[in-house]
Amino acid sequence: MGKPEQNGSGEVVHFVSHSREFAAVLGAEPAFATLIDTDAHEGPVYVAARQSLYFTTTPVNSEAPIAGSKSVQVRRLALDTAQFPFTVRTDEALPIAARVANGMTLDRHGDLLICEQGTRALPARISRLPLSGGALETLVDDWRGLRFNSPNDVVVSRDGAVWFTDPSYGALQGFKDAPMLGDYVYRFDPRTQQISVVADDFNKPNGLAFSPDESVLYINDSAAIQGPGSYYPALPHHLRAFDVVDGRHLRNGRLFAVVSPGIPDGLKVDDAGRVYSSSASGLQVFNPEGDLIGEILAPGVANFCFGGPGRNVIFMMADPSIFQVRIAATG
Repeated sequence: MGKPEQNGSGEVVHFVSHSREFAAVLGAEPAFATLIDTDAHEGPVYVAARQSLYFTTTPVNSEAPIAGSKSVQVRRLALDTAQFPFTVRTDEALPIAARVANGMTLDRHGDLLICEQGTRALPARISRLPLSGGALETLVDDWRGLRFNSPNDVVVSRDGAVWFTDPSYGALQGFKDAPMLGDYVYRFDPRTQQISVVADDFNKPNGLAFSPDESVLYINDSAAIQGPGSYYPALPHHLRAFDVVDGRHLRNGRLFAVVSPGIPDGLKVDDAGRVYSSSASGLQVFNPEGDLIGEILAPGVANFCFGGPGRNVIFMMADPSIFQVRIAATG
């Protein structure tokens, strides 16, 4: 496991199999290519109706509104997806003032939901941006009057509920004040405006994803990284699985898999229930039982998403580049 290597013909090897099961993921002709060299860090969302990939950039220092703040762009790539590898038609920053944006997803209406980590002056929140036109609006920005830490990743279930993680990375990275809440996982119901803590036993909850039938919610813990430049392998760097009860509660939390090297960050599930996690070496792929069946090597990947007309292309955010990987599995 590690960096891509060259085979005897001098070709770079990006696909590593640990089980025969991985053949069903890759198919007969997997392919790896660079989509674009650009600053791409988190929050990838592919919107089929617009043939566009949305993502957030790496946080950079900003003096506004106060010293020590961070700024992040939400960007959109319009793609030509007629054939693989895809090409970029346009690359633009959305004209919105998001508060240190991180993870993103689409809601049931096709609007973009954004995890905004906030600053010392502006509270963290989950916001909604109508892609058909309209202003950025707050969906939820506190739990019982207490401000969130740094919302990191978000998913939406079939009933429209918004599930998101809230680790305290903003304080650890120096652009937020000390936390008022624990590092919790939340469920927000837009219909009732009710927000509930659904898990409170994580150190640094990060990515999350439902199984295809939404009976299981996978959540990773990236606590092995506590701040810039740190790595504590004795702290969690694993995926956990929870049973979803009545669509509202999490029960029977258990270890699903440990990710190494590095930490898990981005997390997705394909249509067959296989679980994909980012790692220091790229992406690791697990079967529904938690066995590592293969890897896609591409160091530097923080987050990723499925997309393309056939939902069988993985877009990987690797800070200086976005990679695209065509496989057989669909997400």
